[in-house]
Amino acid sequence: MAHDNNRHVVPNQGGGWDVVKPNAQRASSHHDTQSDAINRGRQIVGNAGGGELNIHGRDGAIRAKDTIAPGNDPRNING
Repeated sequence: MAHDNNRHVVPNQGGGWDVVKPNAQRASSHHDTQSDAINRGRQIVGNAGGGELNIHGRDGAIRAKDTIAPGNDPRNING
């Protein structure tokens, strides 16, 4: 089941990094660095009640996933 609070940190074609909600018409936020985008993505997902933050690399592939509390992390380790 898809979770409405999920977000993705993706490279922006014009430079920088965006935090985007799946199927959204525009980014939730834009940042100069991936680190800033990840931090803001964690805030957005946390404020929305938890979910998954999917972090993409410059090639567009998902390189990491982060469950934000109180999301349902299927693994028994942090991260």
